[in-house]
Amino acid sequence: MVRRPNIVRAFMQLNQAVLYEGTVSEELKMLVSLIASQVAGCRYCQAHMANLSKIYKASETKISEVWNFKESKLFSESEKAALDLALHGAMSPSQTEKKHFDELGKYFNDAEIVEIVATISLFGFLNRWNDSMATEIEELPETVAQATIGDSFGWESGKHK
Repeated sequence: MVRRPNIVRAFMQLNQAVLYEGTVSEELKMLVSLIASQVAGCRYCQAHMANLSKIYKASETKISEVWNFKESKLFSESEKAALDLALHGAMSPSQTEKKHFDELGKYFNDAEIVEIVATISLFGFLNRWNDSMATEIEELPETVAQATIGDSFGWESGKHK
């Protein structure tokens, strides 16, 4: 991406606006991104989002349980609604239905729903980019991913090593 500075600049602005602005917590956005990346199969993004989830205060236990969010008592009903939207929205084609948005609407206003959908959509781009380019995984996110989603999700670096 660095070979095209305008793409990098545009991406950085979008990334900043989607993940770090608004009223939805960064922790939830990182967990939404992790679910979206798990659905897409991008090991690079999974590792980075496990690491960022930890940085933004998700416990290692919560990160390791994220794939089982529906049954886990670690997640609030609002988190479950957002993660379920991520699960279905990251599928290709998207499998979201009115019921997902109805459930989300119990906990989030329209602007916050836009933030959550923007997060899922941002990772549609990032998952395709990093998986297609086989971006090499850095040591820290690799270590965090092995510790948090290695056993529970079967994470491995794959082609990103």
